[in-house]
Amino acid sequence: MGIRVLVISDYRDFHSTRPEASIFLGLAKMGFEIIIMTSIEAKLVDEFKAVGIKVIDFQTEKKFNKTEIKRIREVLINEKIDVLHLFNSEASVNGILAAKGLDVKVVLYRGYAGHIHWWDPTAYFKYLNPRVDKIMCNSMGVEEVIQKQLFFDKTKTKTINKGHDVKWYEDYKPLDVRKELGLASDSFLLVTVGNNRKMKGIIYLIKAINLLPKNLPIHLLLVGRDMDSNEYKSLLKKEGKSDSVHFMGFRKDVLNIVAGCDVFVLPSIYGESITKSVIEAMSLGIAPIISSISGNKELVVDGESGLVFESKNSQELSDCIIKLYKDQSLSKKLGENARKRIKEHLNHEQTIQKVKALYEDLILN
Repeated sequence: MGIRVLVISDYRDFHSTRPEASIFLGLAKMGFEIIIMTSIEAKLVDEFKAVGIKVIDFQTEKKFNKTEIKRIREVLINEKIDVLHLFNSEASVNGILAAKGLDVKVVLYRGYAGHIHWWDPTAYFKYLNPRVDKIMCNSMGVEEVIQKQLFFDKTKTKTINKGHDVKWYEDYKPLDVRKELGLASDSFLLVTVGNNRKMKGIIYLIKAINLLPKNLPIHLLLVGRDMDSNEYKSLLKKEGKSDSVHFMGFRKDVLNIVAGCDVFVLPSIYGESITKSVIEAMSLGIAPIISSISGNKELVVDGESGLVFESKNSQELSDCIIKLYKDQSLSKKLGENARKRIKEHLNHEQTIQKVKALYEDLILN
């Protein structure tokens, strides 16, 4: 009998959870006995079942929910689970409580670099809970944050990136964004994808656009919710750059938009792990310009598979943009190398092997 693993996650968003799901699809094919508790509405359910994964219709909704805790504990006992792998906040709190007193290894996932402090009592319900055996960190930056906490067993953390398969992105054809926006054919297109939050550092990108010479046909596309803030618009209007930035809002064809651009920009100032939107752009062969914050900088080799600028430094970011605009052959080369880097260093097959080793180390050693 293989190692029996219970996974609790939310797979209703196919696009965002595909890298995670590929881990368990791969492990199931290797002989691991995988049971997944998720909503039966998830698009991935049929794919799970096709490889022998048992799916239980269950979705954690609230922390410390006695009904949910009881249900998880029943599955742990009845299915004789060896490893319980928890992927979101509600699942982590309830899963840890459900595993109390049972001979099961508890593994948590952490994909955000920040907000874990030894002095915060709530941290002991999840990542600093002594019942947790391992924490799978999505980047070295995430692991570093957890490792800094006092009274913490530093052997518990393990960096395992959620890998991708560049083949997943081959069917995304470039959208003719220039035509849609009525831009000249020689326009150089930058794109940023995400919902507007302080951590994304969009204000520094807006300032970088304002620093660009006015005669250059460089345009920025901001794709995501709440990007069209009055603050950004006022700053752009003040410098006469309103026509250089296009607020696209939420789009379902976001990857087609990215594929139709020249450069992907991520100006984050904190909190990111290895951002999926950057990985997707790199997988599409689009050159990335990213800030040097812990986590994301692991994605790009500066000058080889993209450009890295100092976080919050709008002038340096502006210089990177001009560099790629003036040398568009370099931009294309960086894009090619970016795709190659994902294929060779951040692919899902490597992730599957690392998670396999993690489970085997917990159970067999």
